Amino acid sequence: MRDISAANLEAFTQRLGTMRPKLHRYCARMTGSVVDGEDVVQDAMIKALEAFPGEAEIANVEAWVFRIAHNCALDLLRKRSRQQAWLIEAPAEDIADPQADTEHRVATAASLKSFMRLPPAQRAAVILMDVLGYSLQEIAAVLDVSVASVKASLHRGRLQLLQLRTEGPPLLPAMNAHELEQLSAYVDRFNAHDFDAIRMLLAEDVKLDLANRAHSQGREKVGRYFSNYAGRDDWRLAAGFADGRPAVLVYEAAEAPAYFALIEWADGKIVHITDFRYARYAMDGAEAMPRA
Repeated sequence: MRDISAANLEAFTQRLGTMRPKLHRYCARMTGSVVDGEDVVQDAMIKALEAFPGEAEIANVEAWVFRIAHNCALDLLRKRSRQQAWLIEAPAEDIADPQADTEHRVATAASLKSFMRLPPAQRAAVILMDVLGYSLQEIAAVLDVSVASVKASLHRGRLQLLQLRTEGPPLLPAMNAHELEQLSAYVDRFNAHDFDAIRMLLAEDVKLDLANRAHSQGREKVGRYFSNYAGRDDWRLAAGFADGRPAVLVYEAAEAPAYFALIEWADGKIVHITDFRYARYAMDGAEAMPRA
C-alpha cells in the first residue's frame, strides 16, 4: 500500500491543476480535438493521481505527468486506427540542431487538423518544442526516446507543417437544417432567460459535464445548472461551430467567444451538455466561429 501524506498528495493535486492548461494544449493537438483533448487530460490526471508514489520519488514530475498524458492520447488514437504503428524511434540521422531552425517554427499557427496529418512521433515532438517550449532533453524524457530520434521527428514534422500551410484554408463546417433548428431554439430560449422551457427539453437521464469542475446526471440535478446563468446578464449565446462541430458560443465582454458548450440531442430531447465555462483554455485551438 502506498504511504502518501495528505499534504504531499494535496500539493501534487494542486500542481496538476496548474499544469492542466498546458496539458490540454498538448493533448488537443495530439488528438486533433479540444473536446477529445479535455477527455484525455481528465483520464491522464486520474491515472497520475492513482499512480502517484510521493513527489520525492519522481525525478521530474512534469515529464512524468506528460508521459502519462502522452500515453493516454496514444490510447485514444489507437482506438481510431488499430493498424498503425505508433512512436517507432527514428534512426539517429545527422540532422542539424532543430533549435536553430527558426524558419520552421510554424506550429503555433497550425490548426489542430494540420497536426493530425503528422505521424504521432513527429506530432508529439513538434508540439512539445514549438508549442510548449520544451528542450530536446525534456522531450526525450517525456517520449522515452533518444535525443537523436527527437531531432529527426522535429525536422520531418516541421517540414510537413510548412508543406501543409501551402494547401489553402480548410473547408468550413456545415450544419443541417434539423441541427440548426434545435441549436437555434436552445440559444433563443437561453438568451430570453426562458430556462423553464429548456428544462422541459431535458431527457430524464440527461448528463452534464462542466469541464474541469463537476459532472451530474438526471433532469432534476442538471436543471439546477441553468440557475448559474439566470442570475447573470453579462453573457449572450450564439449558434456556431467549435472544434468542427455545432456548438453554443458564449460571449461576454469581448467580441470573440469566451468559451463554448456542446449540446447532444436524441428524439427531440437534450441528453448531454458539455460546458467549457471552467475550461476556457479549450478555446486555444478550438477554431470557434459563429454560424454564417
